[in-house]
Amino acid sequence: METRKPYRAGYAALVGAPNAGKSSLVNALLKEKAAAVSSKPQTTRNAVRCILTTEDCQIVIVDTPGIHKPKMALGEFMMRETDSAMESVDVVCFVTEAGRELGDAGEEIYSRLEHLRIPIVLAVNKIDLLRDKEDFWRYLETVQERVKPDAVVPVSALKETNLDVLRDELARRLPEGEIIYPEDVLIDATERFLAEEIIREHIFESTEQEVPHSAAVIVEEFKTPAEYPKLRRAEIRADIIVERPGQKGILIGAGGSRLKEIGRASRLDLESRLGCPVNLSLWVKVKPQWRKSAVGVERAGYRRA
Repeated sequence: METRKPYRAGYAALVGAPNAGKSSLVNALLKEKAAAVSSKPQTTRNAVRCILTTEDCQIVIVDTPGIHKPKMALGEFMMRETDSAMESVDVVCFVTEAGRELGDAGEEIYSRLEHLRIPIVLAVNKIDLLRDKEDFWRYLETVQERVKPDAVVPVSALKETNLDVLRDELARRLPEGEIIYPEDVLIDATERFLAEEIIREHIFESTEQEVPHSAAVIVEEFKTPAEYPKLRRAEIRADIIVERPGQKGILIGAGGSRLKEIGRASRLDLESRLGCPVNLSLWVKVKPQWRKSAVGVERAGYRRA
């Protein structure tokens, strides 16, 4: 008679340099979009819990901001989010990009990982981009000089390569226990927070240079037919905060064209997420140097839970 494996449930933090593909990896593991993704670094600013549930395990994946040396109060907030996540999980998944040197982020990352007393699984992402497979082994040797991972898994979030292997390596390092979240829960976040992330993601996609990093989104009004039965549409009003008038002009665009496109793309995503029509109103406001002070960062909506 075959003995059924014990059910495992726990927390795994995904950490790594900015733009290593952590959020893309989360979405690939869940087979559904849960985390904001952009080709620009530092898209993720908050630690976000996404839930992967299978027949034999539940992994609460904590997607964290990319590790970097902070130069502003916003960066300090992001690093506190990452540090807090690593202190409260059962296993850390260190995500790196195959063949890409860690650069200035290297020491910041290694200083955090070297002293961890929990298992580390090294996920080497984007292996589909390697032209010479020997580069993988050379790169791995460099990383292993500083980090002693319990397991190494070459993966590709884009091609969905070895995702089952990564899932199993994370799951086997979780404690035995009961399910933490209901099976149908994909992400532990409010709909208001998800709306802010959706809008911010489309700002990243639509603007260049310093604008995305200077922008924050605050949802000031969020009403849905589920909460207010008299409504036929969700009513969402959000402020987009930037640091300079020039950035406001870029976001609005000629005749309001760019802001309209950001609003249209965000509305379509929100309607898909909420399952109802959405009226979305966006306003751009200037808050000089909001990223540089703790007060400015908190007023822009970045608060510790």
